[in-house]
Amino acid sequence: MEKSGSWPADSPWIRDAFAARPRHWFAPDRLWHWDGRAYVPIDRETDPHRWFDEVYAGPDRPAVTQITDGVPSSSLSCPAIIADMLDSLMLEPSHRVLEQGAGQGLNAALLDWRAGPGLVTTVEIDPDLAAFARDRLEAAGAQVMVRTGDGAAGWPDGAPYDRVVSTYAVESVPWAWIEQTRPGGRIVTPWGRLGHVALTVASDGKSATGWMQGLATFMPSRTAPEVRRSWRQVRGDDGPADDEHRLALSPVRLGDGNALFVLRVCLPDVEVFTRTEDDRAVTGFLHDGRSSWATLTSCGDGAARAAQGGPRRLADEVKRVLDGWARQGEPSLYDFGMTVLPDRQFVWCKDPEAGPYALPGEERPGAGISPTRSPIDGRR
Repeated sequence: MEKSGSWPADSPWIRDAFAARPRHWFAPDRLWHWDGRAYVPIDRETDPHRWFDEVYAGPDRPAVTQITDGVPSSSLSCPAIIADMLDSLMLEPSHRVLEQGAGQGLNAALLDWRAGPGLVTTVEIDPDLAAFARDRLEAAGAQVMVRTGDGAAGWPDGAPYDRVVSTYAVESVPWAWIEQTRPGGRIVTPWGRLGHVALTVASDGKSATGWMQGLATFMPSRTAPEVRRSWRQVRGDDGPADDEHRLALSPVRLGDGNALFVLRVCLPDVEVFTRTEDDRAVTGFLHDGRSSWATLTSCGDGAARAAQGGPRRLADEVKRVLDGWARQGEPSLYDFGMTVLPDRQFVWCKDPEAGPYALPGEERPGAGISPTRSPIDGRR
């Protein structure tokens, strides 16, 4: 963390909390490691050195603690991401805190170290994880209230809270979180599996507004409806693409975090990922989780051969968004923010009063609705 510059300068307490509540205290005896083909178990009893290496693999490496149907369903998050989100939370001693998603209890233990005993409530939907977190927190001397339930509903019995933080990604920020946070309180949550946002609740409690804080991939809420198909399922084996043409878009662009974020905002149902081959050629893959797909294969001159199928032309849609974003000067993730109202939420760029983000020449959706301005403190 020191070598990578991952300790937040504005929150020196975080480093002390990490030292006081070590990561391995909250790791189960079995972890899971991706070997390039599948997740394989690593057991502390039979291979303790490898187990410790997995726990402390690096600031940007999570430790997978649970596999469900072949995919990760819980983990100890990357240390650098934990630190960044705690910094964004702007937590102070004596704050009352609600955490959504206890997992193994590590994040709640760090919150407890800062806020003080008996001030942190964590909600976990998985009863087994809740029991594990409760045991580990008690062993660590953390006085955290562990509750079993759906984090989307918050935990009204302890409201109002000064701080609310989620350890899983939501597509829409639940209004219950705003209702249970005091005016001026702060909410930090991953959004859209791609980054996290820090929201400040307005003085009248009727909105929450704030800036994007960072870019990372988070596991989704377990209660979110999962109807999406994978790229391979969407692509299928039905023969060649029904459209192929040259496109002035390098697949390398799809690996840029800021580009991925603006695509997430403008094309929320489109999933984008890239693969680098042995010859360093980059291929981009796009799909909408239902019936449309595309690939972008580099031509080596800043262009790509686009192959696409289904009712939508996803490669062309992506190019349209990135071209419009470029005409705006390619604002970064940190130029964007979010406003949450009782009946809707939207992402804006540079100014919360500007309304929902739109590309040049396109109608700004909902531009006539002016969000209630909420207080934004000096730190985004």
